[in-house]
Amino acid sequence: MGAIHVHEFMSLDGVIDAPTWTFDYGFDPAMGEAIRAATERSKGILLGRTTYQEFEPAWSTRTAEDDPGAPFFNETAKYVVSGTLTDPTWNNSKVVGPYDPETIRALKDEVGDLYVSGSGTLVRGMLADGLVDELHLFVFPLTRGTGPRLFPDGAEPAKLELAKTEAYPNGVVYMNYRPLG
Repeated sequence: MGAIHVHEFMSLDGVIDAPTWTFDYGFDPAMGEAIRAATERSKGILLGRTTYQEFEPAWSTRTAEDDPGAPFFNETAKYVVSGTLTDPTWNNSKVVGPYDPETIRALKDEVGDLYVSGSGTLVRGMLADGLVDELHLFVFPLTRGTGPRLFPDGAEPAKLELAKTEAYPNGVVYMNYRPLG
């Protein structure tokens, strides 16, 4: 069975909305290495509809010369969780239907390791259903005040173990967590 690796850019107060607020901090090359560690073992990309529709125009025209992550995003099979999207146009994309934990479990069995980025609604559902195997969080040194949070009010308490941490000169801290139990 594969594992689900979730990557998020997050503010100190847990907001994970569209990360345009991260641009002021730059992107330290070591951050790319941490992301690459999660993507290189992944056999597929699992995305919610909104993130898919944001990623397609951003990634589909990029080349390896533009961004070393472009081949992964463009060549890897993408599985989109959506009850409304019917005809994905990005290379190697397939809609798996609305969120269903059993469908996600079957994908883990069939595909192997899956990489998830953004996709807040999907990630919160998978966390609640015990489907996330690793969180790869890049916490930026600012608060947002409002916005969608990784762990919303009312979420079931969970214990995690720290697998790795790294701090970067731009003030961002990478934390890799695994659920306990």
